[in-house]
Amino acid sequence: MRSDLCALVGICLLLAGPAAKSQDDPQRPAETPSQQMTVPPAQQPPQQRQRTQRPPEQPSAQAEAAQGKQAQHPPTAEEKSSVTHHSARIGGQEIKYTATAATYNIKADDGTVKATMFYVAYTKEGVTDITKRPISFVYNGGPGSASLFTHMGMGPRRVVLTPDGHGMPAPYTIVDNEDSFLDATDLVFIDAISTGYSRPAPGEVPNQFHGIIADANWFADFIYQYITRNDRWASPKFLIGESYGTTRSAELAGVLQERHQIYLSGIALVSAVAFSNWGADNRFEFFLPTYVTTAWYHHLLPPDLQKLTIEQVAQQARAFAHGEYAEALEKGDALPAEEHQKVVQDLAKYTGLSTKYIEESNLRISSFRWFKELERDKRRTLGRLDSRFEGMDVDAAGERVEYDPSEASYEGAFVATFHDYVRRELKWDSDAYYTVTANVRPWDQTGNTEVAEVLRAAITQQTYLKVLVLCGYYDVATPFNGIENTFAHMNLEPPARKNVSFAYFEAGHMMYIDEKEHHKLHKDIDEFIESSYTR
Repeated sequence: MRSDLCALVGICLLLAGPAAKSQDDPQRPAETPSQQMTVPPAQQPPQQRQRTQRPPEQPSAQAEAAQGKQAQHPPTAEEKSSVTHHSARIGGQEIKYTATAATYNIKADDGTVKATMFYVAYTKEGVTDITKRPISFVYNGGPGSASLFTHMGMGPRRVVLTPDGHGMPAPYTIVDNEDSFLDATDLVFIDAISTGYSRPAPGEVPNQFHGIIADANWFADFIYQYITRNDRWASPKFLIGESYGTTRSAELAGVLQERHQIYLSGIALVSAVAFSNWGADNRFEFFLPTYVTTAWYHHLLPPDLQKLTIEQVAQQARAFAHGEYAEALEKGDALPAEEHQKVVQDLAKYTGLSTKYIEESNLRISSFRWFKELERDKRRTLGRLDSRFEGMDVDAAGERVEYDPSEASYEGAFVATFHDYVRRELKWDSDAYYTVTANVRPWDQTGNTEVAEVLRAAITQQTYLKVLVLCGYYDVATPFNGIENTFAHMNLEPPARKNVSFAYFEAGHMMYIDEKEHHKLHKDIDEFIESSYTR
């Protein structure tokens, strides 16, 4: 399930302990000159940080022959491409565009084909100077999630859902996406290796692609190849990643700069992972504001809080979480009885939970138990990707939910419409299996603790790089307060800090499923892109 993989993002990366720092993974193949990884300076051992790693020179075929070497590689997949032409009404205007569904063979530094990556590119037709036209590379997260969700939510065609984002019964339909970003930027949707139609080359060990640094290197090489083949070096370049895709974007910002000297105009972090490691009690603080906004949505708060706007409730929740609540957790067992009782009462007021439950949980509310507890009296569970959604379990007395009702509601519609769309409209003819959720575990966490520093360095060094962080108030997979704290502690100097902005949505992890909020998302992304380069 996609939610299981998102758990690695929203929980493990947010809350990982010191074990995540381990540099020695016995299942990670040793690097050889043919697959040298570029590691941003922040993630290099101190003695190496002054050296920029570059790909080694590729020996010529004549040189290899002269040395008596004969390259013997398994047959590789032939690159495929399907080009079609379309038009759609987007942003109040009719836009004609070219869709290219294709694969690229991605090579190691010695020229060996290591993997085939699938992508779909949408480019606006009639553009007189493509060097002035922005281009955005878009992907999902997981790790292990294919990009069909962002594709069918942000591309020029979208799946039809109910106004609040619930899935509709078959037959499923798609319509022009009036809120696609194609009016402001060309779009390239990419499937990570092992997901979608992207695969390791025959004979290649899959786990060499499965890790923070490795994943970013292969994406960087894909982007290098795409902008080279399509004459887009001069274009303003953007990254739009969702969930773990935000960790990928943070790492990519550094890898692109160090490996290929590619500078970015902007990065949109959609439902961002808090790429930092926090202490055990921090997790409860950072999840608490999302518990509060969710209780507000379900009308479970007292009248004085319920009458506030979502923004006001969220701000009060932040203040409580990092004030009274954080102080109580810090004191631990030394917390005086009077203060203990006060924080119990205040927690109940802000969360809608009973004082009895809060006492029994020692003030520490686990998200996986909270999904079950908040509406237990109604025999309803809550969604993880979107806590507005309600579900039902066979065991209403259980401790953990059986499934994520938000994902279960719309996943079938997204998958079915993508399969139909890519074949019927994009004319992609393939019998290959489209892997919606790939098993990419164990995911190599090497470099996890320095991802925020990689992004800080990129924002600082790439003077014109801007970052937009987009947060859902009802997203319990990547709670908004976590990424807020990440940026608050990145030590950005004021000139760089002004290039970072936040936008908030009355939606969950995939804010584009909500009719009202995908209009806002379109406006926010378009304005961000148009403000990030000179036209």
